[in-house]
Amino acid sequence: MKREKNVDYVIVGGGSAGSVLANRLSADPQLNVQLLEAGPSDSSLKIRMPAATPYVIADPNMNWHYYSEPLKNLNQRRVLCPRGRVLGGCSAHNALVFIRGHARDYDNWRQLGCPGWSYADVLGYFQRSETRSVGGDDYRGEQGPMQVQPARDPNPLHEAYLEAARQAGHPYTRDFNGHQQEGVGRFDVNIDRGNRCSTAHAYLKPARSRENLEIIVNAFVVRILFNGTRAVGVEYIKNGTLKQVLVEREVILSAGAINSPQLLMLSGIGDADHLRKFGIEVVLDQPNVGKNLQDHVDLAVQHECQLPVTLYGVNKWNRAVGIALEWFLFRTGPGASAHIETGAFLRSEKNHETPDIQQQFVPMFVVDHGLNWQDRHGYQLYSLLLRPESRGYVRLRCANPQAHPIMELNLLDSEQDRHTLREGVKLAREILRQPAFDPFRGRELLPGESCVSDADIDAFVREQANSAYHVCGTCKMGTDEQAVVGPDLSGSWMRRSCLPW
Repeated sequence: MKREKNVDYVIVGGGSAGSVLANRLSADPQLNVQLLEAGPSDSSLKIRMPAATPYVIADPNMNWHYYSEPLKNLNQRRVLCPRGRVLGGCSAHNALVFIRGHARDYDNWRQLGCPGWSYADVLGYFQRSETRSVGGDDYRGEQGPMQVQPARDPNPLHEAYLEAARQAGHPYTRDFNGHQQEGVGRFDVNIDRGNRCSTAHAYLKPARSRENLEIIVNAFVVRILFNGTRAVGVEYIKNGTLKQVLVEREVILSAGAINSPQLLMLSGIGDADHLRKFGIEVVLDQPNVGKNLQDHVDLAVQHECQLPVTLYGVNKWNRAVGIALEWFLFRTGPGASAHIETGAFLRSEKNHETPDIQQQFVPMFVVDHGLNWQDRHGYQLYSLLLRPESRGYVRLRCANPQAHPIMELNLLDSEQDRHTLREGVKLAREILRQPAFDPFRGRELLPGESCVSDADIDAFVREQANSAYHVCGTCKMGTDEQAVVGPDLSGSWMRRSCLPW
């Protein structure tokens, strides 16, 4: 084993959180910071081009490609759960919608015993993180590293959707991250002059030249090292060699909702009986590690389009070459958008205090995570369940760090979740049947005209619902007995020694 020099901080995972932390910590020249990322650098043009999102997700070199266990509420289907395995993490492959939670989400965190996490507390950090191209205001920033702009795809189907939602009685909001989230409008997107603006681009790129920051890619962390219950370093594999780095201050675990609990358990922190099953020495019996797994669930209503205004055919070689060339030369055209540019936050029931359904409109068919194409013009409207009650878990499958863990998503286990998504489908169909879509509307392909009753919709949900790629919760923040980390994000079993994000 090769032992490297000590550093002040080692950050495990160079994704959305790790990239920010590496920048902020290394801004102090007195601190030595090392960032370890299991995947490659973010230099690929596939990452830079917004429209190439499906190809980044499909690349096994840049994605963990997790699959759930068979889901009893989704006809025993195993669903794909992509997680970024590259600098920038999921911000290097997502669909570029730049969105915050509802203000009440953060206020609820404070009310649950997490001081410092109310919307008033975090708003300033949101503002500091961004430069919005149209300027800042009381809610938005104009001097931050993330470059953000309102979506501006001129496709007439986007305008048809916005008008149809208004015809259905939903309010218009000019900024989902501003004063009013509820309503229909255009999303903000993290695109910088036609390029994806991931956290690696925004935070790591300006920090790379700092002598006190070392970024190591293709570094697979296999274990956190402990002295008692205090984290003192990590072991990782680089080019087939096992290496070790020790820390003077903290190990920061920002490896995501799947890898973080997996690494904690492999390192001896988790349910003691579960760890002993695999011969892992128990550092601390912390049974809540890996529990509380939750995810957004979505599915789409699809229509044929009677006019040739969709993105059908852009994958054909002659058009694809032209689109790629325009983007490469000018950073304009269809290649400069991920094409999820309009949407809504709606309440499935009028008496709800906040929206519980998010809609996302796409002027094309999206099949098999965007990698297969329908043979006709069409469009679709996603319904996404915002606050699921259902909970799953992450557990070890074996003691091999490179084996994917068991991921039991348990989607739609709650009757309330099933009811809300059912109502979301009804909201989507109501909007797509408004007069604004009359010039475009062809047959409804999904769920189809024969889908009428609630039972029919439930069957459609079981067959078509999917993960929306937003897993979270497995190192729960809080002060209750289910918490894994405290409100300061340090382990609830220790102080300032191992910070799971």
